[in-house]
Amino acid sequence: MAKFLIHGSYTPEGAKGLLKEGGSKRYQAAQAATKSVGAKLEAFYFAYGDDDFFGIVEAPDGVSVAAVSLVVNASGAIRSKTVVLMTPQEMDEAVKKIPSYRAPGQ
Repeated sequence: MAKFLIHGSYTPEGAKGLLKEGGSKRYQAAQAATKSVGAKLEAFYFAYGDDDFFGIVEAPDGVSVAAVSLVVNASGAIRSKTVVLMTPQEMDEAVKKIPSYRAPGQ
């Protein structure tokens, strides 16, 4: 299973919904959305600053996470971004692969 960091911010409409429903209801909605595609919401935190929330999701694949992202962002209440997380072992595998690449101008 792959892990993803999902973070984002509420639009003014989304912030009004958060004020109305509270944090626990939004957490439950995030859990339900991830579970509906066979994923698990491992952690969820509210924050303030550039981002209003952070979540760590374990999912069978990127397609499942993309499906949730599309539906959530299409609601207009949230603007989110997704980051693929890698374990140290996965990074070890990545550094052993030497892709063929030529930098611009070289």
